[in-house]
Amino acid sequence: MNPDGGNYYLNERQDGLYIISNSSETANDMSESQGKPAPLRVGIVLFPGFQALDVFGPVDCMNVLSWSHSVTLALISSTLEPVTTKSPASANAIGQSVVPTHTFATAPSLDLLFIPGGLGTRGSSPAIEEAISYVRNVYPQLGYLITVCTGAGLAARAGVLDGKRATTNKMAWAEITSLRVDVDWVPRARWVIDGKIWSSSGVSAGIDVTFAWIEEVYGSELARKISDSMEYTRHKDPTHDPFAELYGL
Repeated sequence: MNPDGGNYYLNERQDGLYIISNSSETANDMSESQGKPAPLRVGIVLFPGFQALDVFGPVDCMNVLSWSHSVTLALISSTLEPVTTKSPASANAIGQSVVPTHTFATAPSLDLLFIPGGLGTRGSSPAIEEAISYVRNVYPQLGYLITVCTGAGLAARAGVLDGKRATTNKMAWAEITSLRVDVDWVPRARWVIDGKIWSSSGVSAGIDVTFAWIEEVYGSELARKISDSMEYTRHKDPTHDPFAELYGL
């Protein structure tokens, strides 16, 4: 379902590939008129101290999706310098670094934007403030926004969750939900959908919300094939949240 109210159509081309469209025009017609179907344009916000699985879980889902469907991926940060998972708040922790493909100033137009969580979402570092500003500015042009873990706090600070239902990491629940009282925070949920905003619980829940999105947009059969190829057993019930109980929510 198109978050703006219409339907998306999954149209097959003669070569067996599929494209998403808000038109029932056949994919072959679109391919002839446009040369080839437009790719799904995906972006991920990066900042120092992002949680690795918040990024790489959804990214690997997109990697496998791109085996059969056209996808582009932009890794977006304040600069093109490598971005570390290590936060100043965890000085003794190990970390890994990712090289962005775009800055917030040069980021391409997107259909889908992921916002990961991590210790780096806390505080008001220049990198986080730039990320918040970027999310606020780009949100109206997005088809979908997916927040993972405490990435919901970053989106909340950008104001894009105001009046929306959303969830976040349960261990960090009190801290993140206090950032914005205008959000309808849902304590017991693996993920929550409100229009074009999809938000997940902590860390590994980002994989489940990504598969739920793939199923919604591309169909259950493709979602099953991708999860099987990754040997991943999905959580399919968005209301099943044992971690809410664990943390007394």
